[in-house]
Amino acid sequence: MRNLFSLTAVKKAFAFAGAHKIMSAIIVFAVLGGGYWTYNTFASSDGETRYVLGTVERGTVIAAVSASGQVSASNQLDIQAKASGEITSINVSPGQKVVAGALIAALDPTDAQKTVRDAQANLESAQLSLEKLQKPADSLSLTQAQNTLSKAQESKQNAEDDLEQSYDDGFNDISNAFLDLPAVMTGLEDVLYGDDTSQNQDNLNFYTDAIKATNNATLRFKADVEAKYTAARTAYDRNFNDYKAASRFSDVAVIEGLINQTYDTTKKIADAVKSANDLIQLYQDEFTKRNLTPSPLSTTHIAALGAYTGTTNSHLSSLLSAKNTIKTSKDTIVNSDRTITENTGSLEKLKAGADDIDLRSSQLSVTKAQNALRDAQNNLDDYYVRAPFAGTIAAVNIKKFDSAGSGTAIATLVTSQKIAELSLNEVDAAKVSIGDKATLTFDAIEGLTLTGAVAEVSTIGAVTQGVVSYTVKIGFDSQDERIKSGMTANASIQTDVRQDVLAVPSSAVKTQNGVSYVQVFNPPLSETGGAQGVVSNSAPRQVEVTVGISDDTKVEILSGIEEGQQIVTRTISGTATSNVTTNGGATNRGGGLGGPGVIRF
Repeated sequence: MRNLFSLTAVKKAFAFAGAHKIMSAIIVFAVLGGGYWTYNTFASSDGETRYVLGTVERGTVIAAVSASGQVSASNQLDIQAKASGEITSINVSPGQKVVAGALIAALDPTDAQKTVRDAQANLESAQLSLEKLQKPADSLSLTQAQNTLSKAQESKQNAEDDLEQSYDDGFNDISNAFLDLPAVMTGLEDVLYGDDTSQNQDNLNFYTDAIKATNNATLRFKADVEAKYTAARTAYDRNFNDYKAASRFSDVAVIEGLINQTYDTTKKIADAVKSANDLIQLYQDEFTKRNLTPSPLSTTHIAALGAYTGTTNSHLSSLLSAKNTIKTSKDTIVNSDRTITENTGSLEKLKAGADDIDLRSSQLSVTKAQNALRDAQNNLDDYYVRAPFAGTIAAVNIKKFDSAGSGTAIATLVTSQKIAELSLNEVDAAKVSIGDKATLTFDAIEGLTLTGAVAEVSTIGAVTQGVVSYTVKIGFDSQDERIKSGMTANASIQTDVRQDVLAVPSSAVKTQNGVSYVQVFNPPLSETGGAQGVVSNSAPRQVEVTVGISDDTKVEILSGIEEGQQIVTRTISGTATSNVTTNGGATNRGGGLGGPGVIRF
């Protein structure tokens, strides 16, 4: 291959430079300056990420499937039912001419009619709620709200009065307890540590020694008595000192603590009394079992302990009631405070009227109810089978009282209407229903676009090389003499239409691990940057969304973001060698060093 830069050419270049020094310098500086400018222009955004921003808006989203086929040479089609139920009437017979929209048959619409009535009632209820929000509060409502607040305030005041009385009553219960507890403790001590049963030992040891040789549990009973008496004595002494240091004018926290302390002390005394009674009762039972006569004083001791039990139980009941009354009054005050806060807010809101969020929410409920009614009415229409075009009934395939399902051929119609027969795969066929609107174009007739509707969907698929397809027939809304049988027809069939829904550009929705999300800045960016996007020091965060249907440009948003919210619709990543644009999770890259925006020197 001939060397482009030969030695001769190099020599000529140097000779020219030597003869034209000024001109050569100008050329060199121009080349270097142009290269520097080009590099700065295309490489200055190396690593810079720009975000194109948009807004969540309401709009219409139309889902569609595309198919192609031919204009049919045969204009015969089956009129199919859209709903399921019992045939209640057949309104045509073979050979009868019908016009477009003529009633062919009717199915039992009872359930569908009920659904329409319910939807109408729900819509009326939603409209009434909206009207109520839009109107200022009347005097009766304001009075009722004020009365509710006043009742809550009165309830709190009553609870505070009850609490104050509860502390006073509780101190009375403490005082009553300490009128009896000293005698109980003295009596218990005499029963256990007196020596009236034997001058040589106290009563506790007397009862223990009398039966310990024949009953192994005796020493355990004695230890239990001693431990519980000691605990009761310690608690009593401390409690009695605290009681003497307090008065009914003490702080409520002191009184409440004293109530709890006295209750616990009384429980310990009652437990010690029971333990002593158990030991003496064991002594009597053991003597009786051995046909011996127990000491008469044991009966006296048991009787005294029984009286002490009655006394302590009575005070336990009073003290527990005082504890519970205080707790109930406190809880009532807390609940009253909450109720007062809620009722105050309700009254203020009633005076201020409904806010924008309440109104929008109520309006949304009305819109949903309107959509539900529209759907119910459309569903009711499906129970009446009508002729899609004018023509002649060739056959009636069903009779009155038969059961029909969606797709059942009710009658066969021969029409002069042009029909396009298209083939759909099983996925798209499942989305198409009779009556769906369609737009048709024709390869042979440039610029011609017609509208039509799905008139028939085959219920049995055809299998070709393992692929299942279904035939769909579309009737034309208007006729054009240029359309001939066998011409290729292309159709876009609208399978779902959602009006006044939240929608975002398709490029804004991304999917990862089966979860859809959009990107948002928190807080929103103040500068939008237009189509060029903006640069942010912080990265956007992902917000999970629930999506509905989509078309070529928009995606319906069911939940996750709100109308008017700022979102990222496109991310542009700039490098020195290429521009990267991320749309919907996909990346389109320039072709390496030879990609867009690159000049080689």
